Amino acid sequence: MPRPALWTAIADRLKAEIADALYRPGDKLPTEAELAARFGVNRHTVRHALAALAEAGLVHARRGAGVFVAARPTDYALGRRVRFHQNVAASGRTPSRRITRLETRPASPREAEALHLPAGEPVHVVEGVSLADGQPLAAFRSVLPAALLPGFPAVMATEASITAALAACGVTDYTRAETRLTAKLADPVLALALQVQTSAPVLRSVAVNVDSTGRPVEFGTTWFAGDRVTLTVNPDQAS
Repeated sequence: MPRPALWTAIADRLKAEIADALYRPGDKLPTEAELAARFGVNRHTVRHALAALAEAGLVHARRGAGVFVAARPTDYALGRRVRFHQNVAASGRTPSRRITRLETRPASPREAEALHLPAGEPVHVVEGVSLADGQPLAAFRSVLPAALLPGFPAVMATEASITAALAACGVTDYTRAETRLTAKLADPVLALALQVQTSAPVLRSVAVNVDSTGRPVEFGTTWFAGDRVTLTVNPDQAS
């Protein structure tokens, strides 16, 4: 019987050590150089082993930071008030957001319908990635009515929180009027943003948020990494 490839044996050893809690969820693994020295192989072999662990969902790489043991899925509540920072902080992890797009453009037909706007009315668009402890949990797109929130782009340019930016523009509270959940597969662009494999499972949430008068203030689409988030739905949740 042929001997297994060295990278396979290294991957199996690291899997066993993770299973034995020698490396716990969120722990950083030794560097490629340290693992290469430990196992007496070159870094290419180690890289192959780490790629196998990542494909199995056991670890994930953070650009410039290293390779980390995958944490347990983050509980994420979908209620009347959905706030990313509160949800992630409640799970004991540190929330952050990376904004990748902030612009004003005409609304698409679907956006105009959701926001109760005339066709082609200007909207502000914010896109980015939501993270917990530096790991991408979700990619998002928020679309907001420009006429109602003329100062939003300037405020959002200095904020990491859409809720805080809305508050600065006079929308001090908003609630979820509708949420639609659909299972999808990550395309290459989404996979890159979430740092998952292409065609990995994601859960898409499409929602409309309204202010205290019932006026739509945000049409949002969020793509959650399927193995990193446990969504809980409580429509009666008040906060």
